[in-house]
Formats: sequence, C-alpha cells, structure tokens
Amino acid sequence: MEKRFKVWIYKEGEAPIMHAGPGASIYAIEGHFISEMEDKRNPFAAENPNEAHVFLLPFSVVNIVKYIYDKSLVDYWGTLRRPISDYITVISNKYHYWNRTLGADHFMVSCHDWGAYLSGANPELYEKSIRVLCNANMSEGFRPGKDVTLPEVNLPDGKLSNPTNSSTGRTLLAFFAGGAHGYIRENLMHHWQGKDEELVVNEYLPKGLNYAEFMTKSKYCLCPSGYEVASPRIVESIFMGCVPVIISVNYSLPFSDVLDWTKFSVDIPVEKTPEIKRILQEIPEDKYRELQEGVMQVQRHFVLNRPAKRFDLIHMVLHSVWLRRLNLRLPY
Repeated sequence: MEKRFKVWIYKEGEAPIMHAGPGASIYAIEGHFISEMEDKRNPFAAENPNEAHVFLLPFSVVNIVKYIYDKSLVDYWGTLRRPISDYITVISNKYHYWNRTLGADHFMVSCHDWGAYLSGANPELYEKSIRVLCNANMSEGFRPGKDVTLPEVNLPDGKLSNPTNSSTGRTLLAFFAGGAHGYIRENLMHHWQGKDEELVVNEYLPKGLNYAEFMTKSKYCLCPSGYEVASPRIVESIFMGCVPVIISVNYSLPFSDVLDWTKFSVDIPVEKTPEIKRILQEIPEDKYRELQEGVMQVQRHFVLNRPAKRFDLIHMVLHSVWLRRLNLRLPY
C-alpha cells in the first residue's frame, strides 16, 4: 500500500462545509482525517486524478450539521442532505471518475452520528461508495466488506496525546463512567451503578475524582454503546492500557480485517450485563495478562498523529480503504 496507493481529494467546494472539519470534540477524527489528506506532506495524495486509486469527497457531516441544521424546518433532513447531493452532481458532471464506477472507488469520512443517514443523499454513495463511519451499525446499512469503521477519538481540547505503558497497579476489576443514554447503558446503570467496589460504574464521577486515573487503575474498562454503537471509550481504554469490554449490538469493530479483537478485548452480550462481574472474575490471571499485553501491542494502531505515521490510526484507516478498493478488482 505504501508504495502504490494514491488518493485524489476533489478541490471543488469551500470551507467550512468542504475541506474542513472539527479538530476538537468526540468527532475530532473527522476533521483531522480530512486535514491530513489535504496536507502537502501526505505521501498518499495523488498529484493528478488519473493516478488515483480512490477519490475522497471532502465534505464534513459535522460541519454540515453545525452550520446548516435547523430543527424548525419541515424538511431539515433534506436541507442537510442537499450539500452532499449537490457536490456529487458537480463532480460527476465535471469529471468522468464518479460515473465510470457509479462512485464505487469514492469514499466519504464521517464521525457524526448522522453520517450514515446523510450518505443517503445520493443512492450510489450509500450503496456503492466506501463509507468510513464511526457509527458502524450493521443494522443500519453498514456493510463491513464495503464500508470502513472509523475509531471515535475524543479530543476535548484538540490536543493529541500518547498512550500509557503502565501495566501495574491495577487494583480495580472494571470501570465505567458516562451518560446513561441508550438502553444498553441504562441497563448497565440499573444493575451496577454504585453497587460494587470492584466494578465501579457511575453515570458521572463525583467531583474531585479523575476519569483517567480510574482507567489506569482498572484491569478492564467497560465500553457500552450509547444511542449509537460507537464509543470513544474503546480508544480511551486501549490508550490507558486497560482491556476494553465491548458491550454492544451490531457494531463492526475497527480494523477487524487485520486485528483479532479476541486477543485484546472481551465481548459481553448485552443480555449478560447482570453477569459482568462473574464473567470478568472467571477470566484466569494469565489470560488477563495476555489480553493486557495484546492491548499494549495494538496501541500504536489507535494513536492519532499529525502528520500521520506508519501503522497509526490514520494509516490503518487508509489501509482499510485500500483493502476495499482492491476488492473492486478494477483495471486501474
């Protein structure tokens, strides 16, 4: 991939809807990815579209929602979709690249919860294009063989950080703190909030307690889905050297083409939420240490660097796009 793969970023359009995106927030990866692709130092950027293997549609769903969303409108969904449908009309009328594959070698990137829905602005974008989405919900049209899961990275202040290498001093069995939105988290709160000293579950941490410290003190970090399947806690857990416990339904885990999640995470079905403590306690200590070592080994794949580096998060996303482009078996 590093020697061959080339991406063309369409130049049409203006910021902030095109060629821009958030640099801070739980949606920050969307803005950083678009910015990285347009960075002059990006070695994957094609010098002209004729040498490109894939084509990036550089719109930001986060910014579309931020600048255009008006819930007082009768058809606000149509209003939000229009910039996307109009953009595809422009580039398909101006160039032949979209039309030769009906968008199959084009891709979009969105970390907003509404990214999948707004991709329906164009039927080919939804059905044929590679959609790189944080909200990788297979019950809502996400197709793992065609689409790509984008890890959700929470950057409250926009500052990038490095993962911890600590594997000692983990005295807590498991930890979670977060809003009780969505039935999975409501169920978790019902069974475990404030009820156990080894399995610490809070909707919000009491004042004076540090979220990151709890993660570094915990062997396992619970990662339940909220309203949508994605959660930044998966990346946070891996960053903190904490074995992620996936509690979700229909979520396609990031980089599953090349990463074996059974080697560094635990999957607990939603219906077994009342049994979380027993399930985790029954994992032998040597097995836990294997999982925790696996976490440390995959940390580099979830680090957001600017500029991007080999094997980091942005490179992993590009590799996932590259694999799906290869699946198309196009002659160029």
